[in-house]
Amino acid sequence: MRRTHLWSTLTLTIGLLGAVSACRPAPPDRPTASGGTNAPATTAFSLDLQPLDTPAPDNSIDPQLTASDRGIILSWLERSGATTTLRFAERTASGWSAPKTIASGANWFLSYADVPTVLRKRDGTLVANWLVTTDPVLEAYDVLVSHSSDDGATWAKPFRPHHDGTTTQHGFVSFFEMPDNGIGMVWLDGRQQELDTTDPEGGSMSLRAATYDAGWMRTSESAVDTRVCECCSTTAAVTADGVITAFRDRSPKDVRDIAVSRLEQGRWTPATTVHDDSWVINACPVNGPMLSAHERSVVVGWFTSRDNQGQAFAAFSNDAGRNWGSPIRLDDGGALGYVDIERLDDGSALALWVGGKAGQRPEVMARRIEASGARGEIIRVSPADGGRPTGYPRVARKGDELVFAWTESTPPPPGGTEGSSRLRTAVARLK
Repeated sequence: MRRTHLWSTLTLTIGLLGAVSACRPAPPDRPTASGGTNAPATTAFSLDLQPLDTPAPDNSIDPQLTASDRGIILSWLERSGATTTLRFAERTASGWSAPKTIASGANWFLSYADVPTVLRKRDGTLVANWLVTTDPVLEAYDVLVSHSSDDGATWAKPFRPHHDGTTTQHGFVSFFEMPDNGIGMVWLDGRQQELDTTDPEGGSMSLRAATYDAGWMRTSESAVDTRVCECCSTTAAVTADGVITAFRDRSPKDVRDIAVSRLEQGRWTPATTVHDDSWVINACPVNGPMLSAHERSVVVGWFTSRDNQGQAFAAFSNDAGRNWGSPIRLDDGGALGYVDIERLDDGSALALWVGGKAGQRPEVMARRIEASGARGEIIRVSPADGGRPTGYPRVARKGDELVFAWTESTPPPPGGTEGSSRLRTAVARLK
């Protein structure tokens, strides 16, 4: 039995949850017993945000940022008729490099929540992924992965990291580097929705992982968690103790809180919850977590709903994700979520999210937080006179430079049927 997921057509116009799956209506939210926001202290912090010319043309969508020793990579999707193209540029001391094309096709799966990634490994190899549709009615699609050893001039024949052969959802990829120049990835995998014919709900979504050595020979593939939220993004980071991944878990009673698993001695540990939000919802909120790590220090940001209000949080761990501190509230009164987070050299973190309440214009917000719970003032990243932020805003750091990217959409003109979109970028220096 297959279950169709209708989440890809959702937009940020839904007020409370930002984007709740249209599969079925959500029940009332269950408030948590602990808010984790006991009179947070304030700390001085400011950013001199400056607009940054983007190398992406108008009508580009789905930005992603990654950082390496060489610089920050911005990737995006361009659409021309039925064809979609994945391109990227790299920001160095002299500015953005000339955009390069990775791949294009007419059968790509597009979603503001599930976007391609382009990253540069320590050895200089570029790695990229994108999504191809296998059944538009079922919203089924596959992951394709490729790599380049010549700075993106040519790309290897793409491959699928999954080998189940089912016409189901495979997506929400997060890459991580392995020792000896290997690469790993986690993704959401819907194979049980086709293979499990006994489940009246059509089978559970799982989180799976695969690793590859420097020669792109697969060294492992396994399930990380066999029941997770259907369409919330994943995230992964490398700590001094190994790889950690975070995702939105899903209990048999539809509690969908954020959980983590660590790769230890070649095996993924049982999932543990970052915080007991006790968010019960029988539909996917399309709102995943984000990790950032250095040595054994890890910070995670996420979205939840309490008392019928969307809220954004972050928490710190000083033992590579085994234990977590109390949640720190990011927003001051309502959020749509879509959190990104970047750990800073002093152990604090800069969090990014889409703020706003029902009926209000959403805005991209940023705030510095400390493990102690201290918070800086909220900083507006998206300009007040700009369009509506759509999807996940992104932030990446290289040295003392922070680069921000987001998609901005504008409504159709009077009498028109289609609006427009463009990528916006901004830059700031840490003081």
